[in-house]
Amino acid sequence: MSILEAVFILLLLVLISGFVSSAELALASSRKIKLQVMAKEGDVRALDVLNMQEHPGSFITVVQIGLNAVAVFGGTVGEAAVRPFLSNLLAGTGLETAASVLAFVFVTSVFILFADLMPKRFAMINPERVAVRVVRPVMLLIFVLKPLIFLFDGMANLIFKLLKISTVRSDGLTSEDIYAVVDAGAQAGVLKQQEHYLIENIFDMQERTVTSTMSAREYLVYVDKSDDNETVLKKMDETPHSKILVCNGGLEKVIGYIESHTFLTHYLKEPNINLTDRRVLRKALFIPDTLSLYEVLETFKNAGEDFAVIINEYALVVGVITLKDVMSIVMGDLVATEEEPQIIRRNETSWLIDGATPLEDVMRALDIAAFPHSENYETLSGFMMYSLRKVPKRTDFVVFDKYKFEIIDTDNLKIDQLLVSLHQDALEKKD
Repeated sequence: MSILEAVFILLLLVLISGFVSSAELALASSRKIKLQVMAKEGDVRALDVLNMQEHPGSFITVVQIGLNAVAVFGGTVGEAAVRPFLSNLLAGTGLETAASVLAFVFVTSVFILFADLMPKRFAMINPERVAVRVVRPVMLLIFVLKPLIFLFDGMANLIFKLLKISTVRSDGLTSEDIYAVVDAGAQAGVLKQQEHYLIENIFDMQERTVTSTMSAREYLVYVDKSDDNETVLKKMDETPHSKILVCNGGLEKVIGYIESHTFLTHYLKEPNINLTDRRVLRKALFIPDTLSLYEVLETFKNAGEDFAVIINEYALVVGVITLKDVMSIVMGDLVATEEEPQIIRRNETSWLIDGATPLEDVMRALDIAAFPHSENYETLSGFMMYSLRKVPKRTDFVVFDKYKFEIIDTDNLKIDQLLVSLHQDALEKKD
């Protein structure tokens, strides 16, 4: 075999090996979401790639057969043609014995650079584009090498089965995966800050329970069905709300609610209207305190309501929630409100935080990954009580992560406000 023939054969082997290497990486690393988008846009080859990813045994077998065959054949050509050529070239220099080593280094270097490294790097940069272009030739190779694939793939499947290892690729997305994609999109500038904020809040709705955003029992305004209209009007004047609960002898016996504008409209026409009149009294929607905010939205949609009374496992009223409360979690700081914010940043190292602030809001403001045993509480006040293991009082504090959480105001037994500051160790590291 002449050196020209050897070079031609090696070039052909490099092209074959480069194709197989790029196909291997592209078909394995192509993202399912992008392939699905390409398929919807009309590229049917993307469907072939998706199908091959679900059953990767055949194409992996083809890849290994191709790479090993090329490697063996390349070594044979190098030994048969390149080594003699180098021996003749180095004749009389005393380096003839090094011809085998030089031939091996030359052939190996060519294959590493042009048949492995460069094709794989190119496929890594454009996995989906490469995958849709190589999938049909790979399918043809699978058809041609069917007997060998049946043999090797069958043996591999048998071994996996004996070891009880699944051979089906799983591309299920978790919320953490989506969070990572959204964060990457925000950092790359694909998503605007507001869009990033909204997406995170929507996913938070799956995790946050209704109690994290309800109006708690102590803030509820209600009237008794036996109250006269003057009492009702006075209460509306003192605590203006669009909806007011109507009870029968106490908050545990809610019979419905009235809408302020509806009651006032009928009152102007009929001053003696009764609170139990069907024209003003609406049936209350009751929901358990274990529902997530997403489930609350579904309940509102199915019931055609935007107001609900929340009860606990003992059938005690613990609060109320409106559609506006739920949507405020989604919109957050993007919508201006008249209410004082629950988290106020005093300076670079300290914050004033309301005790009733949901943990998710605190985690986001302070960049805390998670609170310990957070399944036992939902607010910052709950975290303090759980950590202190006693009824809290002013000046009590807890050190967690890099922060010091100190109670600075209480209302009876309730934690009203906390001062959160960077702990001394964190300040020293920052300096």
